[in-house]
Amino acid sequence: MNKSRNDTIETYISQVRATLKELPMETIERIVELLQEARIRRKHVFLLGNGGSAATASHFAADLAKGAIISGKPRFRAIALTDNMPLLSAWANDTSYDDIFAQQLENLVEPGDIVIGISGSGNSVNVLNAMKLARSASATTIGFTGFDGGKLKDLVDICLIVPNHCMLQVEDIHNLLEHVITTCLREAESK
Repeated sequence: MNKSRNDTIETYISQVRATLKELPMETIERIVELLQEARIRRKHVFLLGNGGSAATASHFAADLAKGAIISGKPRFRAIALTDNMPLLSAWANDTSYDDIFAQQLENLVEPGDIVIGISGSGNSVNVLNAMKLARSASATTIGFTGFDGGKLKDLVDICLIVPNHCMLQVEDIHNLLEHVITTCLREAESK
């Protein structure tokens, strides 16, 4: 095996492992509680992000809508604002890319809904604008970020900061966290 490649693999995995040990468990538990309440109260959960975070938003919405189903319990009303490309491109073209999520939320969000913004840096303008709109609509706002939390940490009710400065690793852990949260929602509600 190539020694240099092996070192890279071991270093990357070691850094992810160290970051996982530093995750704020209380924050994760609070997010699970808020999502459980949203399910029971039949509120919508909107998810959004760019690039890899857009993929996580779509994945998270799918897992909430299908993977968290429990017989006899309400289903999640989860919507990824990343999934409607005609609408995304229309808003980007006709107004600004900075408003692609806020403009969608303007049509949909209601008081008590949950809006989850995912931004590794915490500084994506379109995510920040969506969080501002969500707060003005009395929605509960949750941020998934990394690095130092960026501007997102100050715009949301709850911010889950992955304490890592490597975007790839932050995105890896965001995806893992959505699986952990979905698993908690499925198992907690079935007991």
